Amino acid sequence: MKGSTRNKLFKLIQDVRVAEKTRRVVIRKSIVEKEVVVNEIKKLLSTYKTLGVVSLEGVSARELAEIKKSLSKYGVVKVLKNTIVIRALRELSLPSLEEFLNFLTGPNLFIFTNLNAFMLANLVDKVVVLRYVKPGEKAPADIYVPEGPTGIPPGPMMSVFGKLKIRTMVREGIIWIAKESKVASAGDVVSPELASLLRKLDIKAYPVKLSIKAVLDEGVVIPAEKLKLDIESFKKELLAAVQTSRIVAVETALPLPEVMPEIIVKAYMRAVNLACEIGYVTPETTHLVLRSAVSKAQTLAATLMQKYPELNIPVVTQPAVATQPPQEVKKPEKEERAEEEEEKKISEEEIAEGISSLFG
Repeated sequence: MKGSTRNKLFKLIQDVRVAEKTRRVVIRKSIVEKEVVVNEIKKLLSTYKTLGVVSLEGVSARELAEIKKSLSKYGVVKVLKNTIVIRALRELSLPSLEEFLNFLTGPNLFIFTNLNAFMLANLVDKVVVLRYVKPGEKAPADIYVPEGPTGIPPGPMMSVFGKLKIRTMVREGIIWIAKESKVASAGDVVSPELASLLRKLDIKAYPVKLSIKAVLDEGVVIPAEKLKLDIESFKKELLAAVQTSRIVAVETALPLPEVMPEIIVKAYMRAVNLACEIGYVTPETTHLVLRSAVSKAQTLAATLMQKYPELNIPVVTQPAVATQPPQEVKKPEKEERAEEEEEKKISEEEIAEGISSLFG
């Protein structure tokens, strides 16, 4: 072997050895870095009780930065590789792990928080970031351009404004929009000219909403479809349940502080009605018993007269009650309050005395 060939071979071997050594260092460094991230994830999973997985499909870097800023106040928000998260979850041997792994596909945002799953889902649903509308996209809602300066110098752009039927004028060397104008209705396909103009005017009209995939809440996996709650409907159902329980408590005379006044009043009224029906006379029920007896007697007399007019039973008709109530004299507010308190006190005493007299 010639000397020059030997030298070339020796140099090649040396280069291969150096490259292999460098590769091993890089691999070792990568392994160490992954281990650091895995340990960090394990620590976060131990610190926070809830882990949310949010899809990042179609979300740009700028939008992601805004989203992370909005959510970071509620916990730790990170973009992580699914394989690294899976490794950390496996090392912790968390329950329901295999079910949760089904959601770790595609680009994801991971939220570590102490909020419960439903609060987290509601929070994520409210996060909206606006971006520029792209040519060919449908307008998500009506799009308007505001009145005022555009910062665009007059020239070829004047024809674009004219094509889009936007009234303009030139002032201070720039194009001004004379009046707020609607440039697209919801569902309209956005043309390249309009998309370009909206970008020049810095009008971001397309909302980017996050899509939560699943939540791991204290070891329980809750998919997205089970995280959607109709809060208003829930409030109505809760109110209805409270009202129903109150009615049941009053009807069953459940001795609770919240319903005791209603129970006492209802019991008193029932006792008075019962006394009237059976003719039980007390100082409180005398006039009611007599009125009931007279009414029944008059009804019976009227019935008998219809069937047997020859009995010639006199039937007394009740006098008509005046429909116009007497005018009340306006009293000072303090006197009215004092009278109301006195009446309330008297009525409570009367109720107590009435019950006592009715039931011995």
